[in-house]
Amino acid sequence: MANEIEAVGRAAVMTVGPRVMVHAGAHHATREEVALTTTPDRTKTWMPIPHETLLTGVQGALERAGLALVSESHALARSGDRYFGLLRVSDGNDAGDFGLTIGVRNSHDQSFPFGLVVGATVFVCDNLSFSGEVKLSRKHTAHIGRDLPQLINAAVARLGDLRRTQDERFATYKLHELTDAAAHDLLILALDARVLPVTKVPLALEEWRHPRHREFCEGKTAWRLFNSITEAVKGGDLQLLPRRTQALHGLLDAACGLTTLAA
Repeated sequence: MANEIEAVGRAAVMTVGPRVMVHAGAHHATREEVALTTTPDRTKTWMPIPHETLLTGVQGALERAGLALVSESHALARSGDRYFGLLRVSDGNDAGDFGLTIGVRNSHDQSFPFGLVVGATVFVCDNLSFSGEVKLSRKHTAHIGRDLPQLINAAVARLGDLRRTQDERFATYKLHELTDAAAHDLLILALDARVLPVTKVPLALEEWRHPRHREFCEGKTAWRLFNSITEAVKGGDLQLLPRRTQALHGLLDAACGLTTLAA
């Protein structure tokens, strides 16, 4: 199994609540449309898996782990050959301002392997932060049908650890105050780390100075800066989001003294 995932896919770019936003010929789809897509015949070396089979497998693993599906969004591209999905889940103990989101992708045209990545949705502004704590990618080769249930269950089993990590991380961000100078320095570091495209720096700076969401107006903290940056890159390429937010967490964790947290 590969240790990296390229995110949910090239056609999906951002979420709202969460909702897959699409371009490049993709379109929103219902769960029924996903189930009705045609799966090509297998070959000696390639074994495509129905999108619905994978989606059902992920949902079943979540339910067995005591996680309830709160909302879901799906998209299809290339006449149904490519699938992208986002599932928001709850364990009944969600914080009031963020929750866990599962990104899933699959292809029937050999363009990319099945993939799963987990992140956090910030409810106030619907920003999606993929921490990279739980991720998997599996090519459609022999024995994928045998291996996937175990891989999915193993990934879902780690969600509790991810939740605790994010609880600690975001709680610390909310308490850690930043001067304007420190925030400006972190914005430059975010630019250097390719978290923030140069064209988005003015927007991130404006969000820091005058947040559009009143929940971030009180206190100049790392939490405010985190949301300023994720708000600025919202609507960008979801393919780049896991790497970008891992790097952003690394910068802010270090600034807040959270050196022991995984990025």
